Amino acid sequence: MLHVVMYSGGIGSWAATQRVIEQQGAQSVILLFADTLMEDEDLYRFLRETVRRFEVTCVKIADGRNPWEVFRDERYIGNSRIDPCSKILKRELCRRWLKQNCDPADTTVVLGLDWTEMHRFERTKPYWDPWRIRAPMCEEPYRTKDEILRQLEQHGIRPPRLYEMGFPHNNCGGFCVKAGQAQFRLLLKRMPERYAWHEQQEERMRQMLGKDVAILRRVGQGKTVPLTLRQLREETERSGHSRPMDSVTETWGGCGCFVDVSP
Repeated sequence: MLHVVMYSGGIGSWAATQRVIEQQGAQSVILLFADTLMEDEDLYRFLRETVRRFEVTCVKIADGRNPWEVFRDERYIGNSRIDPCSKILKRELCRRWLKQNCDPADTTVVLGLDWTEMHRFERTKPYWDPWRIRAPMCEEPYRTKDEILRQLEQHGIRPPRLYEMGFPHNNCGGFCVKAGQAQFRLLLKRMPERYAWHEQQEERMRQMLGKDVAILRRVGQGKTVPLTLRQLREETERSGHSRPMDSVTETWGGCGCFVDVSP
């Protein structure tokens, strides 16, 4: 049985790979890395070190566009509900590779979801049919994120720097259309130049579409309105990054590239 791990560059997919190798052996594992061309520089360092330590084959694939280029081509800005970026640059790309290279009769698709994400695992199963699908970290023994990070360091590998900066995942350089206001505020604080680039890209999309649209939204007084990255930055700068990040509108959100199947 061949095990194809959707290797995102995060600790979840690392832990899933580690567990599959322990159970099945490295000879049965292939890592599939779909590059969005907008990853943090340190992700590639982590990728090289872990692949070398696993002693397995890593296949790198890419559409050739980054998320903002996809938004322009689709004439739609991704958001927490609909994610053309991960649909095109991750799910469809990986499924196409599987169709061209892997027989469903002897291939298992491996995801890096853990036991706190069982609902997401159940939701994504139909998308990967007819391949078998497995999420090893949803199985006992259960491990927390902190435990996995410690395990990683025990293997002599430094965790991706985005985790050290406080980001919940290591994808798209700290950016994600499914992220909440808290994560974007963290991006502004930790990497203001990167935030500024995304702010510019969003404004260009708004001008191209001629619509009041944005990645984020604000809910209040019974209605929902777009919240642009420019507005969020200006509000955050006025408050001096002092506002808490624990209210309903300040949620972190989360990466759902291989899970939240949007239209």
